[in-house]
Amino acid sequence: MCAALTLAVVAGCSSPPVAQAGPPPVVEPVVLAEIPHDPGAFTQGFEINGPVLYEGTGLAGESQMRELDPDTGEVGRAVPVPSDYFGEGITVVGDRIWQLTYQDGMAVEWDRTTMAPVREVPLSGEGWGLCYDGQRLIRSDGTSRLTFHDPTDFSEIGGVDVTNDGGQLKGLNELECVDGQVWANVWPTDTIARIDPSSGAVTLIVDAAPLRERGIPPTAQVLNGIAHVEGSEFLLTGKDWPKTFRVTLDG
Repeated sequence: MCAALTLAVVAGCSSPPVAQAGPPPVVEPVVLAEIPHDPGAFTQGFEINGPVLYEGTGLAGESQMRELDPDTGEVGRAVPVPSDYFGEGITVVGDRIWQLTYQDGMAVEWDRTTMAPVREVPLSGEGWGLCYDGQRLIRSDGTSRLTFHDPTDFSEIGGVDVTNDGGQLKGLNELECVDGQVWANVWPTDTIARIDPSSGAVTLIVDAAPLRERGIPPTAQVLNGIAHVEGSEFLLTGKDWPKTFRVTLDG
């Protein structure tokens, strides 16, 4: 895989999408490479930072915080989530990682260097997906709502309701913040929505279902991992998927 995976994203490298009337355009991912992925990983969070691909996995008593090699998919470190929590979305904020829990009412903050949890903060409602836009944390909870949190103490500081062509878009799951936009897996589908968080409007739909034709068994669950590489390149995977796909998403 190209060395670009180890590069930080340069802010402002692309213009934000322009809002438009009517349904958003629909695109399919263009596959650049296939990378092995642990088929036992119930992927809930996926994010590249520097040379490391971080993955949070779920299921009560089985959840982990992991460090992966983004080029090979090899797991470097894997640490159990405390208290047998059901781990959900993750995001990197400086030298820390925030991780949601599903219905345990807690957000866990990790030290990124030691891979040790350093504190737990009460969380209102369910935790699904999480990303950091450089100023605030953005959380999904399986509804059509995105909630904004302060990255220092996880306090709620706002939110937005997401709409697709005027109607609510529910099932917002794993998130990735890129250039002022939010990319969200839509549960229980293999669809990704790009969202303008200032308005909540969906500006692009990605139909990733064709990825299943590339060796994803029917027993594997939904797409649920979006990690931005650079530009229009992303890594995509799913719960119990044996592969991660490096793709371009243009639209």
